[in-house]
Amino acid sequence: MAIERIRVLRRATGVGSGLQRAQSFLILATLLYRGSHLTVGVLAVAQHRQDHPAQYLGLAAALGLSLLLYGAALTRGWFDPRHVWADVLVTGCLLPLALYAWGGVRETPALGWAMLLGGSASGVVSVALPRLQALTALALLVGTHLIGYHLVGASRAVLGGHVNSLLSSAVMTWVFWWYLRRQGRLLDEANARALAAETQKARYAERLQHHRALHDTVLATLTTLAAGGIDANAPEVRERCAKEAAYLRRLIQQTADEVHHPEMGAALEEAVSSVESLQLKVTAQYHELPAVPPEVAAAFADAAREALNNVRRHAGTGHAYLTAVGAAGPGGCDGTERSADGSDGDPGGPRGAVVTVVDRGPGFDPERVTPGLGLRRSVHGRMAEVGGRATVDSAPGEGVRVELRWPG
Repeated sequence: MAIERIRVLRRATGVGSGLQRAQSFLILATLLYRGSHLTVGVLAVAQHRQDHPAQYLGLAAALGLSLLLYGAALTRGWFDPRHVWADVLVTGCLLPLALYAWGGVRETPALGWAMLLGGSASGVVSVALPRLQALTALALLVGTHLIGYHLVGASRAVLGGHVNSLLSSAVMTWVFWWYLRRQGRLLDEANARALAAETQKARYAERLQHHRALHDTVLATLTTLAAGGIDANAPEVRERCAKEAAYLRRLIQQTADEVHHPEMGAALEEAVSSVESLQLKVTAQYHELPAVPPEVAAAFADAAREALNNVRRHAGTGHAYLTAVGAAGPGGCDGTERSADGSDGDPGGPRGAVVTVVDRGPGFDPERVTPGLGLRRSVHGRMAEVGGRATVDSAPGEGVRVELRWPG
């Protein structure tokens, strides 16, 4: 139903908004970037400097800070500026200088893995810190590169390439972040528009449902009373009015999802009884009624009630015939008694159903008569909403036959 679709859509847009998805993606992307640099560090330390424990300690410190930075980011949904600064100062700035001072690093290749970590740190800096702090952190990282590569005698080409990589990482990460945030905002706006449209659609459907219900019950009663064709003080009429008043109270207090829909037999019997209280005689027969979904039973009952109301208003006979059978059962019923509880039949029997309402009135020419609101919405519309269909067969002098079938 429309109300349920709104609930699902609200859950979908309330958790995991576009901005949150953008943040999660960027955390994952920078984590993979850092992971590639740490892999280079592990291979470099294991291959070249096994006799220097300071290098292992430095690599362990980089791993620990990476776990702190990205673990907290994944848990909280975004980077903690304190962790970002700790990563910049320790991993990006102190680690390369400590490797030179205590790790025996005197060659450019041996220092390169530590400098790479500064590149992945610069990417996080560009999106996680305010602008002034980000520029300060980038300046510290660039200064560390200049000092560190100068100490190991790196060429200008190597120095320029690593500094360019560091700054490019910051710029590209910021561009990705700008683009992801923009797409996230567009996604959130689209979800909001979809939610508003679905809400409006659900409200219209609820108003239409209430309109149909009032048309078939309360309005039918008031129209009959206004026409003066029945005694307003008759006990059955007063009972009918009391039922309609109770129905109005339920309609005001309940939503469409809360309305109780009885089983098919009981639903049809209730519809027949409500019309009989307005002095229309109904000969009803039920045979092998199947178990159908509640909304289908309600659609059958509401459509049949409106068809019977049309007989009472237009046929001029005061007598109608209603037959309800399983779709795979016989075309008619041999019994003449009506079950008050409405048999649901054998669970293994037919799954569909057919309900017909017939009168022996003057009939009409379908090509010359335009179906009214009740026939279009309360009969055809209701059956169509649950996957069924309604057909009307009539000719001048031959009465009217309304057939309700589900599935259609």
